Amino acid sequence: MADETDRTHFGFKSVPRAEKQERVNDVFHTVARRYDLMNDLMSAGLHRAWKDALVTSLKPPKRRPFRHLDVAGGTGDVAFRVLDAGGPMTHVTALDINGDMLAVGRERAGSRHEGRIDFVEANAEALPFPERSFDGYSIAFGIRNVTRIEAALAEAHRVLRPGAQFLCLEFSRVDVPGLDTLYDAYSFNVIPRLGRMVAGDADSYRYLAESIRRFPSPAAFGRMIAAAGFRRVTHRLFTGGIVALHGAWKI
Repeated sequence: MADETDRTHFGFKSVPRAEKQERVNDVFHTVARRYDLMNDLMSAGLHRAWKDALVTSLKPPKRRPFRHLDVAGGTGDVAFRVLDAGGPMTHVTALDINGDMLAVGRERAGSRHEGRIDFVEANAEALPFPERSFDGYSIAFGIRNVTRIEAALAEAHRVLRPGAQFLCLEFSRVDVPGLDTLYDAYSFNVIPRLGRMVAGDADSYRYLAESIRRFPSPAAFGRMIAAAGFRRVTHRLFTGGIVALHGAWKI
């Protein structure tokens, strides 16, 4: 049996750290082709506004080079938004540990952003880039699936140049009385059924709902971001606290 100090959570289960990444990979191998459609259905399209808010905070420049890294962004949903918002010298690397998600992103990209986007299969905890490689870093709804969040935050800090921005969009804690009860009922009853009907997989969406409840509070996660070396750490809540946009800067 694995040492209890070397265990982590997979949804509501406790698993050896070495097993979590494989289990997460299995989830996204299963749902990759229906991932973006499920996002639309689960959030009633609100995920689009949340991602737009991330890009608005990023403010990619129109008239100078800008290299951006989008982690856990295999299907390209955030990457394409950054490219559309930036100028012709904006370049985005969409990185994901899951090859099936990246395959969807490459198909979606086609030749639309040729020469301005790369798709890289790698782990957020061990980024294959030199120090100070990027002008911006984003991760949307992916940090809670990382086995060692501290390692991923340290890597984000390492690959950003001084003056660059870190942005993380993640599910959070509902802070409106009454909405929290409705949200729990929706998460644990409706979402798995949607997953079964649309993606053929209820268990993966049950895990995703559970993983949200295991993620640190915005204040606790902010302390983790600061511990990685970032400064001017902030967060902004959306939709009654369902989602938080965390921001920070490498000084």
